[in-house]
Amino acid sequence: MATQTSAPNRWLIAAAGMIVMICLGTAYSWSSFTQPLIASFNWSNQTTTWAFAVAIFSLGWGAVVGGRWQDSVGPRNVTIVGVILWGVGNLLAGLGTSHLGAPWLYLTYGVIGGFGNGMAYITPLAMVTKWFPDKRGLAGGMVVMGFGLGAFFYGFVLKAIGPFQAAAKAATAFAVAKAAAVKAGTTFDPSTYALTPDQVGAVMSVFVGSGIAFIIIGGLAATLLRNPPPGYTVPGAIAAAASTQTSYTPTQVLRSPQFYLLWLMLFLNVTAGILIISNAVPIITELTGAAAAVAIPAYGLVAIFNAFGRFFWGAVSDRIGRNNAFVLIFGLQVVVFFLLAGLHSLPLVLGAFAIVLLCYGGGFGTMPSFNADYFGTKYLGVNYGMIITAWGFGGLVGPLIAAKVKDATGSFSGALIPVAVMLLVAMILPFITKKPSAAAVLAATAR
Repeated sequence: MATQTSAPNRWLIAAAGMIVMICLGTAYSWSSFTQPLIASFNWSNQTTTWAFAVAIFSLGWGAVVGGRWQDSVGPRNVTIVGVILWGVGNLLAGLGTSHLGAPWLYLTYGVIGGFGNGMAYITPLAMVTKWFPDKRGLAGGMVVMGFGLGAFFYGFVLKAIGPFQAAAKAATAFAVAKAAAVKAGTTFDPSTYALTPDQVGAVMSVFVGSGIAFIIIGGLAATLLRNPPPGYTVPGAIAAAASTQTSYTPTQVLRSPQFYLLWLMLFLNVTAGILIISNAVPIITELTGAAAAVAIPAYGLVAIFNAFGRFFWGAVSDRIGRNNAFVLIFGLQVVVFFLLAGLHSLPLVLGAFAIVLLCYGGGFGTMPSFNADYFGTKYLGVNYGMIITAWGFGGLVGPLIAAKVKDATGSFSGALIPVAVMLLVAMILPFITKKPSAAAVLAATAR
């Protein structure tokens, strides 16, 4: 039997997975591009949001393919391919969107980049649960924390790019003038406030440079990834070993009601959180009056709670149980969504965002261990990849609800109370979700 001392340093491998996740998590900075893209091409909120929604939807299906593939060949090659696709998607978006429009952005950033993002996302996560059978929640939370840190670090990068910041400032003037025209019922002339060609070029160059950086940094980190040797274990992993003995195949998992309950929990948590994430900068601007140039770094600062929530709730769930953790994750957000529309100072809004991001990240920090506890680790890549499709569907529903409400009413506030009610109902789900028995799963499969 392999032991921890005869295997490579598992913490180094987990750190490499975390670096990959940081490159992928820059997707959560999409709201920093929302107003610049609107002002560049006179798009609606729905047009711009579709790019992010398509990317997250594609991410879910990329996770299924990547999970199945890595179960056969291991995490390294799958992650490298995924990172390259994510980088190429960004690169092509920057090169062609100005000439080919929104459909090109959807294809490149959305489909190609999003699919690659999902492939690269699932592999380090499936890998790390095998290296840490004694600390699944903590280790899984640590790796996916990198995804949340992506937006945190990327926010500082964007702040340091002067031409991009100038474009963001001009985009704020465009948004303010357009909102005022809608409110007054007057005609808005976009040519008066549209970004200059140089400013549009600055926005597009960020996509190009980002794509190159993701390929280089993420690709190098991915070369360090590997599964543990056969029979690997560590002291204190008795519970995990017992779980591994009853690993269920994807077919068995799909026939168990627990799979659909876990899927629904993740879907509802994603729908709520990503509604905020996809439009964070415009919502901050609307509620507080802050310019986009102020809102972008401010959101980048609180984005760290998305990262911290993955680690925090993953570790907490090891102590109080996955079900209790999800009850708290839903409950905290209920309070925030009920109150958010009435908050107008920047610190209060950022505080509310921090709680939502903490809980949003917590869903991803807790769900991999939830999946491993219920269905084992042997087929974790594909099994969790199937659950991750909830992220893809939530990534469509949440942003588009927000964009539709904004375009129809001129405000995001109308979307907040319905989400609070949805989360209140969702608190029932962890109470009715119980660990499957091997006999029940086998009986369902036999039918």
